[in-house]
Formats: sequence, C-alpha cells, structure tokens
Amino acid sequence: MKPISILLKSFLILLWVSGNVMAQSTYTPSDVNKQNREWFQSARFGLFIHWGVYSVLGDGEWVMNQQQIPIRDYEKLPAFFNPTAFDAKSWVQLAKAAGMKYIVITSKHHDGFAMWDSRVSDYTIVKRSPYGKDVLKMLADECRREGIKLFFYHSQLDWHHPDYFPRGNTGGSWTGRPEQGNWNAYLDYMDAQLTELLTGYGEIGGIWFDGMWDKKDADWRLTRTYSLIHKLQPGALVGSNHHVTPFAGEDFQMFEKDLPGHNTTGFAPEQKVGDLPKETCETINHSWGFNLKDDHHKSVQELVQYLVKAAGYDANFLLNIGPMPNGQIQPEHVERLQKVGAWLTKNGETIYGTHGGPLTARDWGVTTQKGDKVFVHILRWADNVLTIPSWGKKVKGAKVYGTTTPVKFAENEYGITLQIPPAGRQEFDTIIELQMK
Repeated sequence: MKPISILLKSFLILLWVSGNVMAQSTYTPSDVNKQNREWFQSARFGLFIHWGVYSVLGDGEWVMNQQQIPIRDYEKLPAFFNPTAFDAKSWVQLAKAAGMKYIVITSKHHDGFAMWDSRVSDYTIVKRSPYGKDVLKMLADECRREGIKLFFYHSQLDWHHPDYFPRGNTGGSWTGRPEQGNWNAYLDYMDAQLTELLTGYGEIGGIWFDGMWDKKDADWRLTRTYSLIHKLQPGALVGSNHHVTPFAGEDFQMFEKDLPGHNTTGFAPEQKVGDLPKETCETINHSWGFNLKDDHHKSVQELVQYLVKAAGYDANFLLNIGPMPNGQIQPEHVERLQKVGAWLTKNGETIYGTHGGPLTARDWGVTTQKGDKVFVHILRWADNVLTIPSWGKKVKGAKVYGTTTPVKFAENEYGITLQIPPAGRQEFDTIIELQMK
C-alpha cells in the first residue's frame, strides 16, 4: 500500500502544479500594481517581523504545534501578553536605519491569534490581552509617516479555528477541536479578516500568505481570495509561501531560507524560478519567533553577504526578527541591523534599484547592474587576480567602488581579468565598479 500511496500523492501534486501553471494567463495586473511591482523589485531589503502571543513562551512561533498544546491551554497565553514596551516609531526607525524599504509583520500566524481588532473574532490582542491595543494600526500609521511600505503576513493555516477541517499535516487531534467542520465557512472567515486588513489600515504594500503547504490538495479558492484583495486594493501585491510555481493572481515569488533556484531546505522540490519579482527570506538567528535559547545570531558579515547574494540573484532580502513578548527587539539584533544599515549607506548604489548582473553567481560572489555600470561583488578571495567571463560588452573603465583606486583590467578570448590592489580590499564585500562602453 505504501508505494501506491506515494504514487497517488505524487499524482495529486502533479495535478496541482499543472493547474497552477495553466492558470497563469488568467490574471491581468492593474497599472498601479505593475508600478508597485517595479518599486518592489528595486527595494531590495525588507524587515520581516514574527510577533504574537507565542512569544510569551519564548520557544518560537511553532510552539503550539511542537509542544502539542491544546487550545484550552494555549488560550491562557493572551492573559500574559502585555507588550507595554512596544513602540511603533522605534521599530520603523530601526528599519529605516537598517536601509530597509518595507516591513512584513504577522497579522495572524498558524495559532490563529489576530494581532489587530478583528470584528469577526474575539481571539485578538485587543479583546484577549491586558494590552488591549491594535498594534497593526499603530505600525501602519508610523510606516505611513516614515515612507515605509507595510505588508501583512497572513496564515492560511489555522490550528485554532474549528472550521479548518479536514485537518492538514499539522495541528492534529491534540488541539481538542471537534472532528468536523465547514471548510468553506473557514475560507469565508479568512476572507472576512483579510477584508478588515485591506480596508482598515490605509494603503498597504500587500499580503504575504503562508500555510497552503499544510493542505496541498485542498480547494483554497485562490481566485476568489486574490480577486478580493486586488478589488479592495488594486495596488496591493500578493505573494504566497507555498513553495511551487506562482498561481495566477500572485505578484511576486518568494523563496524561504533559500536563494532563487536553490532547495537546500528541501521545502521546494517543485519550485521553479519565474518572471515575477523575487524575494528570499531568512532569519537573523535560527528562529522566526522569539526564542529565549537561540543565541545563533548571524554576524554582520553573513547578513551583508546574504543581502548581496540576493541582489545578485535579482531578489529582495527579507530579514526576520522575533521581538520579545514585552515589545522590545533584542539588542543583539538592533546592533546588527544598524551595522548593515551603515554598510548600505556607503554601498547602497550597488544594491538598490539594481538587477541581477550579467553573470550568474560564482564561488567568489555575484554581480549586480544598473544602467551602464556593472558591480562585481567579491565575497570570497583566492588571490589578487580575478578572471570573469565576458558578456558581449566592452569595459571602459574599472575601479574599486566608492574610491578613486583604479583596477587594472585586460580583455581577451578568456574573458575579463581584473587585478585588484591589496589596498582595495573592502570589509565583507570588495566591489569593483565596471563602466561599460
């Protein structure tokens, strides 16, 4: 029976992906949506925020499922969630100081707890926590003042709602939910909450979906939901972390903890790189939500180099933090974000508004390009001479970016050879600016 089950599952996945590909021609984005796609493509750096009632336990955003905490017990957590140190202004100013152009925050994660004053549920930060305030409203207002676009992460998966039935691969019988439910009623509930987010917080950047992978063979009514979003806010961008080819109605493609075209996580064996704007998301340590014991904080060098690599793959870098339950961001993360911002202040021209360079990624680094300039980002050194393939255009001049230090170069049938002076080496990323003819 096991081989048959595997074949059946593979067949269902094939049908799902095939239907997805065939549906691509059914969605025509609005003019404002196209403009926002162009903005998104040039933004290059965003702040991801996983924050919710789960932060109280300090064990990540999956704690309810990993520890199999029944709903009756998990519902006690909001009484302890009182983020009196939350300051929307400081959060947004930190994002700006880091050089980030947009913020994505969890409006509702898999535990079903809403971080705004939802009218269709009392399971919210306003109604269930002693804090009693709408943090999304405060953040949206501050983002608007500071010129930062705000996206709402929204989980399609829900371990709390009784109509999320049949169950998926997570949130099993241990939740204590009845073994019955109305799937369409749940989707109506999800659309109602999305309507609140799209009508009560001004113009938003878009909706960042997650959770479809929990029930791959379900009818998620994507056409209906995506049409609702684009009707309420024609400029809003829709993306989904489903790990397959984008569906009609989606405006950007995301890659979780991986650069486009890679599958080091094993999450996305079927995912292909498409033509939509791209984004890769990664954590600043090892956790999405606040984890008290996670001290594996990535270094500034790792963060800068990941940002550079993402740009070289023509993708944005969405860097995640998990604020503490009191509303503060960990000091270690604040320090790192500020230092990445300092690097971007000097080198942002080689990242913002660029496209992936004429060369695909190499062991030594990547290239980005803007107009008639190509930026060679050398992340790993072997020696002071680097030969790269040519791409049909001649080099007019070369120098160490941000300086007047010339770089000797020679072009022949083997490519372009760059001779970088040892004094030209830069911290984290030595950037050679090539002026093309």
